[in-house]
Amino acid sequence: MPNRLAHETSPYLLQHADNPVDWWPWSAEAFEEARKRNVPVLLSIGYSSCHWCHVMAHESFEDQPTAEYLNDHYVSVKVDREERPDVDAVYMEAVQAATGHGGWPMTVFLTPDAEPFYFGTYFPPAPRQGMPSFRQVLEGVHQAWEERRDEVTEVAGKIVRDLAGREISFGDDRTPGEQELAQALLALTREYDPQRGGFGGAPKFPPSMVLEFLLRHHARTGAEGALQMASDTCERMARGGIYDQLGGGFARYSVDRDWIVPHFEKMLYDNALLCRVYAHLWRATGSELARRVALETADFMVRELRTSEGGFASALDADSDDGTGRHVEGAYYVWTPEQLREVLGEEDAELAGQYFGVTEEGTFEHGQSVLQLPQQDGVFDAERISSIRERLLARRSERPAPGRDDKVVAAWNGLAIAALAETGAYFDRPDLVEAAVAAADLLVRLHLDEQARLTRTSKDGHAGANAGVLEDYADVAEGFLALASVTGEGVWLEFAGFLLDHVLVRFTDSESGALFDTAADAERLIRRPQDPTDNAAPSGWTAAAGALLSYAAHTGSEPHRTAAERALGVVKALGPRVPRFIGWGLAAAEAVLDGPREVAIVGPSLDHEETKALHRTALLGTAPGAVVAVGAPESDEFPLLRDRPLVGGEPAAYVCRDFTCDAPTTDVERLRAVLGD
Repeated sequence: MPNRLAHETSPYLLQHADNPVDWWPWSAEAFEEARKRNVPVLLSIGYSSCHWCHVMAHESFEDQPTAEYLNDHYVSVKVDREERPDVDAVYMEAVQAATGHGGWPMTVFLTPDAEPFYFGTYFPPAPRQGMPSFRQVLEGVHQAWEERRDEVTEVAGKIVRDLAGREISFGDDRTPGEQELAQALLALTREYDPQRGGFGGAPKFPPSMVLEFLLRHHARTGAEGALQMASDTCERMARGGIYDQLGGGFARYSVDRDWIVPHFEKMLYDNALLCRVYAHLWRATGSELARRVALETADFMVRELRTSEGGFASALDADSDDGTGRHVEGAYYVWTPEQLREVLGEEDAELAGQYFGVTEEGTFEHGQSVLQLPQQDGVFDAERISSIRERLLARRSERPAPGRDDKVVAAWNGLAIAALAETGAYFDRPDLVEAAVAAADLLVRLHLDEQARLTRTSKDGHAGANAGVLEDYADVAEGFLALASVTGEGVWLEFAGFLLDHVLVRFTDSESGALFDTAADAERLIRRPQDPTDNAAPSGWTAAAGALLSYAAHTGSEPHRTAAERALGVVKALGPRVPRFIGWGLAAAEAVLDGPREVAIVGPSLDHEETKALHRTALLGTAPGAVVAVGAPESDEFPLLRDRPLVGGEPAAYVCRDFTCDAPTTDVERLRAVLGD
């Protein structure tokens, strides 16, 4: 019989709807039930494409005796971290403070007042490698609750007080200058892996936000080392198993230092960020590899993640049926030499094995290999390789596909809108721009209310119940601003302004300028979450700073410019020390130092050839954070178009920077030079 999760919209919660555990969703009623029964709360947090979440669910939450023990002694609450990043952030901070590490599934025991007192992540069904079994943990916590209640509540109270005292050292309200950005670059150079690209050891995550900083730093200063780190890292990732060599798109991370074996889940936010990085790398260098990967990643998102409503789904699972009924990680993606021979025949299989690095020993498990593009001498027949790729992709499509988490997350769709709009514009792919517009339309129609307040998620055309957090407002504004520059439709600038006004009023500390992850009127948790550091995607804090800055450049709004600069004070403090974890903030700081430049393109119509040429040149300019407005003279679509006439009856470009403007130009080459110096 289904439990209370049967009526939820989250695919992750629905995966647990048939568990024998009497799950509750996160709600005041769950904690009231714990108070009434005088029992602790088991809080279990995960997400639908999390491999070890599935493992623990199968081992423990589907086990009848374990479920009965939980139902007798606890109120069990299940949370999708992607729906409630605020709840996840608060308790993850507690887990990391107590244990020194974190991850998912996250397992936290709470008092009925939601105060945490015991923590963990995955617990096995039987003791293993020094880990207690889940049942032992449940029995131990129950015994402590019954016999040492005063001690438990004292521990919980101390943890909450400690969390409350962990206020962020804000630095100051000045933006980072040349010195801090140079120090950040030096620190990144020390952590860079010159043999393999990327930063640090295994597991290795795509450093999307840092790559954006490196590209912007090179554009502003000409630093060749910054460009080299970015381009080499992008090439190594694109040649590795972390990139899907047949279908495009990136897996979440590599389990090794060489980018060979991925953790196979594919997340929307990774692919949106990396699509944009590769498009920007192509813009800076003309790299054919960067162009191919940007387009293949964009096509992957549209083909495999787009929902019937026009938004983009959150993720594809790592696991799928291996053909025997077992769900196995990577089963959809890996190959053996024998499987190549079945599809391609002997000669082409040998060529494919050499080209994609498929060996008899295998690079993964059980003699299977993850496809990659190893560096090797010799020239391959492009037509033959293309045929091989098509045949392998066709055969792969017959395998049981990984599950898809169909919920639409506002923030991640904002990132996808920005990536698809720019990639479509750069490579003359109007279909990608149209996909970006359709996703933006969905967000406006379904996620935005009359006061321009955002809902975090939707599924199957129905809005979820959870309020948007800072990253939703910031990333959706970022997407709308990119769409405005590409399409020339000022309504997207207007919508971005509505969202950023909420950032100023509801998410910003008026005294310090610090930003909070939740709105002032949001549900009160044991702590109001606040984290400026990037994780897998830009933090809400730094994403908001970047979007506020772009909006100010478009409109001349002093409050938005001031808020952006005050927010970037934290980057001044953290950039030189931990640049890997605040790359988006460093990228925004590059834009501040560059102006950012304001570009207005005026022409009789957007279809006019000279207007299109100037507009395209402006979009391809590498100046960090430059904003572009395009339209007819005296159009009211964009503030930047006011008082901008044609020049001699010809379309013209106006470029301003640091409150001074160049003479308008009708010459594409002159505009290119102005936006590239």
